[in-house]
Amino acid sequence: MGLLARIRKEWFIIGIVLVILSAKLQPSVGVRGGPLKPEITIAYVAVSLIFFNSGLSLKTEELTSALLHVRLHLFVQSFTLIFFPLAVWLLLKVLALTAIDQWLLRGLQTVSCMPPPVSSAVILTKAVGGNEAAAIFNSAFGSFLGIIVTPLLLLLFLGSSSSVPFSSIFSQLFMTVVVPLILGQVCRGFLRECLERRKPPFGTVSSAVLLMIIYTTFCDTFSNPNIELDPTSLLLVVLIIFSLQVSFMLLTFAFSTRSGSGFSPADTVAIVFCSTHKSLTLGIPMLKIVFEGYEHLSLISVPLLIYHPAQILLGSVLVPTIRSWMTSRQKSSLLLR
Repeated sequence: MGLLARIRKEWFIIGIVLVILSAKLQPSVGVRGGPLKPEITIAYVAVSLIFFNSGLSLKTEELTSALLHVRLHLFVQSFTLIFFPLAVWLLLKVLALTAIDQWLLRGLQTVSCMPPPVSSAVILTKAVGGNEAAAIFNSAFGSFLGIIVTPLLLLLFLGSSSSVPFSSIFSQLFMTVVVPLILGQVCRGFLRECLERRKPPFGTVSSAVLLMIIYTTFCDTFSNPNIELDPTSLLLVVLIIFSLQVSFMLLTFAFSTRSGSGFSPADTVAIVFCSTHKSLTLGIPMLKIVFEGYEHLSLISVPLLIYHPAQILLGSVLVPTIRSWMTSRQKSSLLLR
């Protein structure tokens, strides 16, 4: 693969690095009250645009085929929104005794509270040849569920560290997340044929807006001289993230392949990816709302910014291995019939 092709493929990861560097060089542009006015353009316009775009792109009409596979959906949603946060919470009780930066550790907890992503789990499931319909359903349903559950989990495990009252947090979530998402779905109902024909770049639009949110978040950090990122803590958090992903992928694989589980090899593929992947697109805007005006917001966001590329990298590396396992299992089941 040539350099330009690689840049096109990984433009979002490169973009994250560039916007953080830009924020470091000129933080005054994106701070609260600065020229970009992020308290309006980001908190309301950008976040609303991301969720309107999500509503417009979610193919809920394709979910009916997967609707009846209740056990699979219950397993995925319970694992990602109940077991995952609880397991990380227990792990952090131990890690709190170490010298790792406490704000990065809190960031790990925020990662655990996030819903499944709308795209990466589906793309990887499709690449392997797994149950794509189940992956689409759980990504979409998890996104809707996450609108309510994720803020509650964040407040439960971390508390609101902003001066914004609880009622204001949820009213802003409703106006900038729920309403745009519903409007997007309503518009999709009228524009479905046009959208299917033209295939607008929904993912690219959301990613570009997300870079703006990341930029302003880090502008706030770099404009505060009291906040420093410890390189050793950062390296340890990267190792913890990869360890968590591998451990949870192995755990979901073991549970879904045990005798009597009732899951097919194709189901297992969807379960492994949907249960362990976390949404950056939905996560960063939610953190921005729940921790509005909080000076350590960017440090709390760092583990999520690491988790996103890590899950895609790890998933992509494992695609050939999982595909060969699934193919061999399917051949074995055909021979036993």
